[in-house]
Amino acid sequence: MPTPASSRTPWAAWLNQLQGSPLVSLGFALALLIVVGLGGISLYNAFYGTSQVNFNHTLLGGIAGFLATALGAVMAVALRNVSQRAQDIMLGFAAGMMLAASSFSLILPGLEAARDITDSGPWAAATVVAGLGLGVLLMLGLDKFTPHEHESVGRQGPHSDRISRVWLFVLAITLHNLPEGMAIGVSFASGDMNVGLPLTTAIAIQDIPEGLAIALALRATGLSAFKAMLVAIGSGLMEPLGSLVGLGISSGFAIAYPLSMGLAAGAMIFVVSHEVIPETHRNGHQTSATLGLMGGFAVMMFLDTALG
Repeated sequence: MPTPASSRTPWAAWLNQLQGSPLVSLGFALALLIVVGLGGISLYNAFYGTSQVNFNHTLLGGIAGFLATALGAVMAVALRNVSQRAQDIMLGFAAGMMLAASSFSLILPGLEAARDITDSGPWAAATVVAGLGLGVLLMLGLDKFTPHEHESVGRQGPHSDRISRVWLFVLAITLHNLPEGMAIGVSFASGDMNVGLPLTTAIAIQDIPEGLAIALALRATGLSAFKAMLVAIGSGLMEPLGSLVGLGISSGFAIAYPLSMGLAAGAMIFVVSHEVIPETHRNGHQTSATLGLMGGFAVMMFLDTALG
């Protein structure tokens, strides 16, 4: 016999979720409104205006992230017996690269750009901090109101009881890839290859072990190796799509660029803290995963300096 929760219509489940978290709902609505507004203002400029070269670079960067994810997923077919410890180290490495990319390739250039625009240190910091807050609100809302599943805490979001476990996990992966794609788009918005190239390189490198770990996790849900590979490859399509979103919201007017840098950084840091790090610690491999994180952080810091 169905429970009252499982017998609700999708709209009723969403409404119940919204009413249960009013502050998160308001914050998510605000973040979405700002993102949509910035995207609408800058849509023409991003696709048809003077930023056509930036659009091409962004699309290539997003495709590079997708191909790297696909490479990792293909490797999962051959590597059938990767230990859980090795998977946690790989995810820790990816988390370290994401944290370093957020700091060195998004926050610091964002502060510099905002200072050039506002000619004020405090206003520059406030602009990037506002972007960080918007990124956190955006991901918090998506995490709260999108049905998905994490291996460590199970099913989350409205109506998650009616969706198969595999597809809930796929939705979680999609949420994870969105901020990475946005970061690529934002990094190319100013046309500065010293910002875009190191960040895209770092994200592509960490996408390889990430794609491998995703495919292996999908196999653990019961999918065949081939199907797990295809689903993991498909999840990487969010990166080129997210990159165009990132370019759009940061190409409209001057202050949108540092604001979007902060937004992309906030979204990536949220994903690392909320999803990736807890996942690497749940099997008792905290030390190994932390060493992997530090290694990833060091590699990204080197890449940012060498390529920047």
